[in-house]
Amino acid sequence: MSKARLIADRDFAVGPIDRRIFGSFAEHLGRCIYGGLYEPGHPQADAQGFRRDVLALVRELGVSVVRYPGGNFVSSYRWEDGVGPRGQRPVRRDPAWTSVESNQFGTDEFIAWCRTAGVEPMLAVNLGSRGVEAAGDYAEYCNHPGGTRLSDLRRAIGHADPHGVRLWCLGNEMDGPWQYGHKTATEYGRLARECAKAIGTTDRHYGAGEAPPVEFIACGSSHRGMPTYGAWEREVLEECYDHIHHLSLHQYYNDRAGDPATFLARSQEMDAYISEVVAVCDAVKARRRSRRTITLSFDEWNVWYHSHGAERLVPPWSAAPPILEDVYTAADALVVGGLLISLLSHADRVRIACLAQLVNVIGPIMTRTGGPAWRQTIFHPFALAARHATGTALRTLVESPTYACGVGPAVPLLQALAIRRDDGGVTVLALNRDLAEPLDLELDLRSFPALRPTGWQVLHEADLQAVNDERHPDRVAPRGGGAVDGDGRVFRARLPPASWSVLTFAAG
Repeated sequence: MSKARLIADRDFAVGPIDRRIFGSFAEHLGRCIYGGLYEPGHPQADAQGFRRDVLALVRELGVSVVRYPGGNFVSSYRWEDGVGPRGQRPVRRDPAWTSVESNQFGTDEFIAWCRTAGVEPMLAVNLGSRGVEAAGDYAEYCNHPGGTRLSDLRRAIGHADPHGVRLWCLGNEMDGPWQYGHKTATEYGRLARECAKAIGTTDRHYGAGEAPPVEFIACGSSHRGMPTYGAWEREVLEECYDHIHHLSLHQYYNDRAGDPATFLARSQEMDAYISEVVAVCDAVKARRRSRRTITLSFDEWNVWYHSHGAERLVPPWSAAPPILEDVYTAADALVVGGLLISLLSHADRVRIACLAQLVNVIGPIMTRTGGPAWRQTIFHPFALAARHATGTALRTLVESPTYACGVGPAVPLLQALAIRRDDGGVTVLALNRDLAEPLDLELDLRSFPALRPTGWQVLHEADLQAVNDERHPDRVAPRGGGAVDGDGRVFRARLPPASWSVLTFAAG
């Protein structure tokens, strides 16, 4: 039986965990909005048309921020179409997903949904077909208190108080040739700079201490495999470095090859991706001799491959078609758990992250239109981490046997992170990548005052292809992990094969 060791010192910190790492994403794509968040006439719909069963699951999931309205959708979106009386809103074609958009759910509905769900809104502006004027107008509509045409329009509709949107994504995946309004790095970087200035100017009415400042996210590469990767980040930052706060990363992971050993190691690739983008950001910082540090927004990440190509089976120009509806397996949940460990392990630079998406479309929550909502397998690692991974990520030393796979010749069987909670306790997240054998884990926490085990939740299924569905919504769910032995400083636990665990310890 393999053995591994984790060592964490309470004073050796990566950095505080920003709760915005537990964000998600809602795009006008498939049934994410219509039939997901919003379904008037559903038995669970409230007076605003929001599905209360979905809202309850979103709260249980622990989502902190939601990015909206896209995604590829945003690059041809006219935000004005989604405000005002619903009967007067235009129906338009969405070229990104060859769908028809009714605009019955727009900015005001999204902000109201966020307030109801208890999450922070994160708005993306269209830098594909539009630009500076539309971005400034959008910020005026959302954030100006009144006395101008657009802010008074918002007030007349029934929203007297400003929406107070703090997080603004400056476009989406503008390096991608598939993107409506695709641009070169220099074109995009200049436009992002000017849009940030326009939005910032609109927001200056807030006095010191009245509201936190707006934050801007510029587009990094659409994924790590882009031919312009690295050069894109550098050129964009040269144009807008002094006007943005975060650079975005997007990446989806898959097991198309049917190789679970490699699949469970995909978080190693996320680690490398984050480190590489940080290096580019800091190289630009050094060249500019800047005191500003750009942090990261990993605002699209997930497992996605089960539904690839499904959109081609739906007639074009359909309204809210059922596309990109991955049904997630137990293996997918383990990978999501590993990706969460990677994000949290870089808490000093990753400040925002969005699991894409929230409902139905590659989401942790699935619904049937007119029917129930349930938790997909990937719901559980996210919810457990959001609940327990609070405080400060520690520089965690892992001593582990390794194995060779498609990711590399020496992947550790154990991926783990220790977190110092604000209450003096410790949370440990651990992924055992060994597909066949348990892993005996020693937790060396001797730098802490005496600790006692308070819980162990584990995701483990003998059948890695097991799924949750409408008939069996709890087939894959966390269970108690058993006893954790120890003397208050050093503890031992036997991790099941192919498992993801959350172990908690309290002071005293």
